[in-house]
Amino acid sequence: MTRRRALVACAYAVAWLAFAVPIALVLFFTSSATTTVASHDSVVRPTTDHYATLHTGPFLPDVRAPVSGPVGVDITLGKTETTSAEGLVERYAFIASQPDAQVERVERLVRRMAYDAALRGAVLGAVPILVWVAVGKRRRRELVGRLDPRHPTGVLLGVGLALVLAAVLVSQPWESRDPMLADTTDWQSLPDYVPEVTVPREAQQVQVSVNSTTYETKRLVLSAIDTFRRSKQFYAAAALATENLDLRQPAEGETVALMVSDRHDNIGMDPVARAIADKAGATAILNAGDDTSTGQAWEAFSLDSLDKAFRDYDQRFSVLGNHDHGSFVEAYLEDLGWTVGTGEVVEGPGGGRLLAFNDPRSSGLGNWRDEPGLSIDELASKIADVACESDVRVNTLLVHDSDMATEALRRGCVDIALSGHVHVQVGPNPVRGLDARRGYTYTNGTTGGAAYALAVGSKLRRPAEVTLVTYRDGRPVGLQPVTLQTNGVFEVGDWLPLHFD
Repeated sequence: MTRRRALVACAYAVAWLAFAVPIALVLFFTSSATTTVASHDSVVRPTTDHYATLHTGPFLPDVRAPVSGPVGVDITLGKTETTSAEGLVERYAFIASQPDAQVERVERLVRRMAYDAALRGAVLGAVPILVWVAVGKRRRRELVGRLDPRHPTGVLLGVGLALVLAAVLVSQPWESRDPMLADTTDWQSLPDYVPEVTVPREAQQVQVSVNSTTYETKRLVLSAIDTFRRSKQFYAAAALATENLDLRQPAEGETVALMVSDRHDNIGMDPVARAIADKAGATAILNAGDDTSTGQAWEAFSLDSLDKAFRDYDQRFSVLGNHDHGSFVEAYLEDLGWTVGTGEVVEGPGGGRLLAFNDPRSSGLGNWRDEPGLSIDELASKIADVACESDVRVNTLLVHDSDMATEALRRGCVDIALSGHVHVQVGPNPVRGLDARRGYTYTNGTTGGAAYALAVGSKLRRPAEVTLVTYRDGRPVGLQPVTLQTNGVFEVGDWLPLHFD
């Protein structure tokens, strides 16, 4: 009896797999999901052609590249924000030069789609098995008897099944109903498409859809290749050059945090910043804001890149800058596991106390000091109230604009206020508080090498800076700025000790 039950159970399992697997595969390969790719709202669909295909729209040619896994992907780009076609193509090339974060985003989405399809397939595959069991042996025999073609019920069932099958075959619901005005199956390798230039090795497997492309479109592609090559070479060389930097190493009992600010979408600097951090033995990151230029969802690629570079850090602190205004950046970073401007004292690098406040102001690409509803003095007073009410002295106050920290320093409630915003290094400057206790204010230059709020391009628009902050027993004891010049040469500043009474 036990063996019989085991055989029955195996039969049910095989039958369930026979239903579940095909259903899951159909659901998976007919599914789609929306996300943000390459600064566009995009629709992602899994395919069986072993290519990652990017549909860029009616003006630019589609592109594709082979993938190593069993599943390909089809990405249709939707709306984005741009001021010109040239600027958009330059952005594509810049993102393509640091593609890992975008590739991971799509891979995670496809894996989630596969998981969802497998779960639904498992549930739907169990339905006929459960119905079979629920009907029971006796009732099944009665129903089989009624399937006799000579029985009226059997005739009706046969005709009904035939009509359903015919309807499915005619309608073909698995086929796309999208009207196609052009067949985009004519693909050409990128080196063949633009023989005028030497295509970088990383892009030689890329293929381009060549139907109806214009001379002007081809010029944009040539421009993108040039941007890709120069950006790849510049930032790769900079990351490699960090091996030769003479950076102070942490002594026993010390902790080093890397400070960045005002990246403004320059994802090329992220692997460079991480290489500097590794060389200096950093284990935490302090981000003083303005990771984006507008704070909109199309700039998710910048946040993905920052997160990928420092994902393995346990301590990742960030504040919003005036250009990060809105709900998107904060929610996105928090979903990625960052601690973002909580307005509460938390444990910081080296076990010290850290307080971080977001900049509530909004800015476009030009106006940096729009202050709706809350003046900078009122905000500074609010921050000082929180810092001074803490039972333990705040070791690090992380803000975007140094003006937000003036009152807390004046009252003598913090060791150091770290900020960005003005795109140039200021300090460290000592501040003597009302209680005669010393604090410091320090402003990091733009890590993205940004001019105003723009940093995307094949090279730096201005020098890019990060700062290494050394902590001992939770208190900041020294700063070391590191600057990458526009010509690719590093300037390592002296380690600047901080002295407290």
